[in-house]
Amino acid sequence: MNRAFSRKKDKTWMHTPEALSKHYIPYNAKFLGSTEVEQPKGTEVVRDAVRKLKFARHIKKSEGQKIPKVELQISIYGVKILEPKTKEVQHNCQLHRISFCADDKTDKRIFTFICKDSESNKHLCYVFDSEKCAEEITLTIGQAFDLAYRKFLESGGKDVETRKQIAGLQKRIQDLETENMELKNKVQDLESQLRIAQVSTSPAGSVTPKSPSTDIFDMIPFSPISHPSSTPTRNGTQPPPIPSRSTETKRDLFGAEPFDPFNCGAGDFPPDIQSKLDEMQEGFKMGLTLEGTVFCLDPLDSRC
Repeated sequence: MNRAFSRKKDKTWMHTPEALSKHYIPYNAKFLGSTEVEQPKGTEVVRDAVRKLKFARHIKKSEGQKIPKVELQISIYGVKILEPKTKEVQHNCQLHRISFCADDKTDKRIFTFICKDSESNKHLCYVFDSEKCAEEITLTIGQAFDLAYRKFLESGGKDVETRKQIAGLQKRIQDLETENMELKNKVQDLESQLRIAQVSTSPAGSVTPKSPSTDIFDMIPFSPISHPSSTPTRNGTQPPPIPSRSTETKRDLFGAEPFDPFNCGAGDFPPDIQSKLDEMQEGFKMGLTLEGTVFCLDPLDSRC
């Protein structure tokens, strides 16, 4: 698993796992905005995005517009961006879609992360201005990513490949059943041709006794609808009836239905859930890179 935490070596996580797993860590910040970027990772990528959004912020500030304040809620389920008063969710960035997170080493307020949009699949760079806690927020996102990855493995992420193999076996069984049906149809065609050939070669006017049709191996084909043969009675009484097969699903001693990998219907692994698992696996495989870098490169960027 190619997970990159470039600053984890000399930093310890700031929160308990329970705080991020059962609750969330709130932060207040100003939202400079988001812009599309070409790559999911890279210091130069986020540096250009920060400068672009900072320039746009100066333009809005000169026009008298205020930079909107937001609340960030960070947990193992993602990074939510909310309106502070109404708590309306403006953006919900899932952790497996976040690939790069960085804060400014010179300006402790600026931090940014790159997230793949769930609808357009474009990479968007989000930029924020916090009150000198940019590094803490960056590390909190990194810790949440690490916990989310572990939780993903514990809750079935390891079974993604197994489920793919089961789906492949089910497809193979369906192909074999189709092939078997085609062979049965060919056998029936050959039987019909053989019967026609036998009729055409029999002497004229001869009447052959009617007998059950047989296949090419002179075997009487099995018919599920057959007349029951007469069974001799004992002492004038009818034999006990044959017990009917119970339609109730067999269960184990714990009351659970036994798992049959070759009898899994479409409802067991819905395509949307399977695709979601695949997406999360690919996202965690890409990993999250944490970096401290310098965004302010000229006087225009020196103060926000």
